[in-house]
Amino acid sequence: MPAEFFRDTRAWVFDLDNTLYPPHMRLFDQIELRMTAYVMNSLKVDAAEANRLRKLYWAEYGTTLAGLMAVHDLDPEPYLVDVHDIDFSVLSPDADLRARIAALPGRRIVYTNGSAPYAAKVLEARGLSGLFDAIYGVEHADYRPKPEAAAFARVFQRDGLSPAGAAMFEDDPRNLSVPHVLGMRTVHVAPDRLEAAHIHHHTDDLSGFLARLLG
Repeated sequence: MPAEFFRDTRAWVFDLDNTLYPPHMRLFDQIELRMTAYVMNSLKVDAAEANRLRKLYWAEYGTTLAGLMAVHDLDPEPYLVDVHDIDFSVLSPDADLRARIAALPGRRIVYTNGSAPYAAKVLEARGLSGLFDAIYGVEHADYRPKPEAAAFARVFQRDGLSPAGAAMFEDDPRNLSVPHVLGMRTVHVAPDRLEAAHIHHHTDDLSGFLARLLG
């Protein structure tokens, strides 16, 4: 049962995109379009090639940005500002989710491969502002992305987080592997279940899962 499994958890780490809002709101679709456009303009390639590179770098490096930095020495800061210049009105507040996250004992943290300013805008649109003790973006990991172990190490060191007493909620199963190795409880938040040794629990309803966890 979720409640028993998380009994000693005192730090709750949440991914942002498609985790703290459901995929059907399709916010990240806007970001993908802006990523493709940025790659087109930066590398002087057509849309098909830009889209291919966007997907390739995400698969090989963890994020499109990480691939652009590694292969093309791209400056991350203008990129992050540009790709996150989107319409947040597609998101809606979730009072039940807010109440359930607020009821979790201990520290509540957001850790995203996006930027912290972008995360703050998402949280505001979802009615989750002021709920978290810390918000960490890729900039806090020196632009190293999840699923890299060095990225988790940098962010958790900054926070002073003890993985043995923490849980990680993520939509991308790749990003749960290192937390599992570190001894964290792992929850895959996605419409489709994935059976894997590094995933302890799966849910397609984060709010409902937290309700069961809280008993």
